[in-house]
Formats: sequence, C-alpha cells, structure tokens
Amino acid sequence: MRNPVPRVAAIHDLSGFGRASLTVAIPVLSVMGVQACPLPTAVLSTHTVEYTGYTLLDLTSEMERILDHWEALGLVFNGVYSGFTASVEQMASVARCIRSCLAPDGLAVVDPVLGDNGVLDPTMTPEMVRGMRRLICEAHAITPNYTEVCLLLGDPYRRDPDPAVVMTQLRRLAEMGPGVVVATSVPLAGRPDRSAVFAYERQADRFWKADCSIIPAHYPGTGDAFASVLTGSLILGDSLPLALDRAVQFVTLAIRATFGLDMPTREGILLERALPALRAPLSGCVCELVSSSSSSSSTSASAAS
Repeated sequence: MRNPVPRVAAIHDLSGFGRASLTVAIPVLSVMGVQACPLPTAVLSTHTVEYTGYTLLDLTSEMERILDHWEALGLVFNGVYSGFTASVEQMASVARCIRSCLAPDGLAVVDPVLGDNGVLDPTMTPEMVRGMRRLICEAHAITPNYTEVCLLLGDPYRRDPDPAVVMTQLRRLAEMGPGVVVATSVPLAGRPDRSAVFAYERQADRFWKADCSIIPAHYPGTGDAFASVLTGSLILGDSLPLALDRAVQFVTLAIRATFGLDMPTREGILLERALPALRAPLSGCVCELVSSSSSSSSTSASAAS
C-alpha cells in the first residue's frame, strides 16, 4: 500500500537542549506533513555554540547497525536529508543511506556543515572537507552557506563577492554532482544590512536570488530550519523558487519573533512560535529569477511559481 505521508531519513545530531539539528528538523518536517525518521550522528547534552562542558556520544558505529536493520526491513524513503557529521566515516554512512534506502524518484539533500563567517568549524578538518566534497556528489540538492561554498571549492572567502562570481561558484558545485545548489548567507557588497540566498538549477541552467534583512543577532539552528523547510517543500512537490520563498520567509519570521524578546541567543529561535506559519499561505514572493539560459532579464519568481 502506498504510504500517504512521505518519509525522510533525517541524518543529524541530537542535542538535548538548544534548538538545532534534529530538534529543529523533526518538528519542521512533521508540521509540513512529512514523516521525519531520525538517524542520529551523535547525542549531546546541548549543542556546541556558546556552550561548554557539554557531553557528546558519538554514534558512528551505531549508524551502520541502524542502516543494517533498515536495509533488512527493506525501508525506502522519499528523501534522505543530512546535516552535521562528526567524521568522514559518518559521511560514508550518509552516502550508503542514499544508495540503499532512497526511493528511485526520491530526493537526497546534503547540508554540508563545515564552517561559517569565513572560518572552518573547530570540529572540522581538511580531511572532512575532502570527504564532504565526495558526499555532495551523491546529492540531488545541497544547501551550503557561503563559507561552505568557498571551502568545498577551495576558494578564498570574500566578504563582498561579486554576484557573477557567486553564480559561477554555484555552477562549479553543480558540476560536482548536485542538480540544485542553494547558497545561504551570501554577503552583498556595499549592503552590510542585507545578505542573500542564491540558488542554481543545473538542468534549466537557471539562477534565483532572495535578499534577506540582517538582524543583529546570531541564533544557532537557523540554517537547520532553512534546510528543513526547503527539503520538506521540495519533497511535497513545490518548485525551487516556491521552496526558497517558504524557507526564507519562515526563518525571517522565526528570527523576528525571537529578537524582540530578552532570550539568550544560544538557545536558538523560538521555533514553537513560528511553526504554525508553515501551514499558512505565503504572504508574497521574495525570490527573483536573476539569470536563465532562456532569458537574460530578471523577472519575478511569482510568474514562475
């Protein structure tokens, strides 16, 4: 019997406190009507941003046993969606899940968690960057921030990249395997108050862009929220520009709902306040078509979606 609810294997770490990774991905996907089936990479007492003394249980060997069982059961998923991985071995487990458990018409999304703000994360190594380059070859879509775009390509990080250079970088990443490349937190030259999301569809040779206001606060887990909404939207059959609109607007709403309150930023966005918005119609469109093989002029995404 056909499963009436699409299911996604969500391969992320699980933090007992702090809204990030699985504690973001599971509720977001569930509210969108997608079953999130966790394959945890690690269990932590808290996430690692601005917390010290946290406990961490590495689940590298357990991931292989879980996959053994899933394969024995013949489980098939409409999507495989990965985030933080703690080792090259875990990246290999993600690749195994994509190859053995993803439906023939399924979607593999890799969020290549490597660094931010031009810097490699302390838990990451050059070997893991090379491992992530191999893993993204297995993906249909990837969602790096701009730091991770540069790390994956071996390019120097610039705080004021030319948009034409960014689009060339996304095309280069797509040539490595993924058909869709979505780059978040792209700095805009001369606009310290704004950043952008750029996206590239290889098959249509088409670029999309959404500008975002910068709110002067950093909340862990916003990238997880963005990638989770994007994944859920694509799994449910939305076009890429519509999925981008949903993800950008949801994260913007969640940040604004949190920023005005006296809450420690390290606890993350007030996800619970924002989740009902995932069931509401979009308020408008923020995504623009900036380049296409069939059109050299910009046009509103509303016409395409």
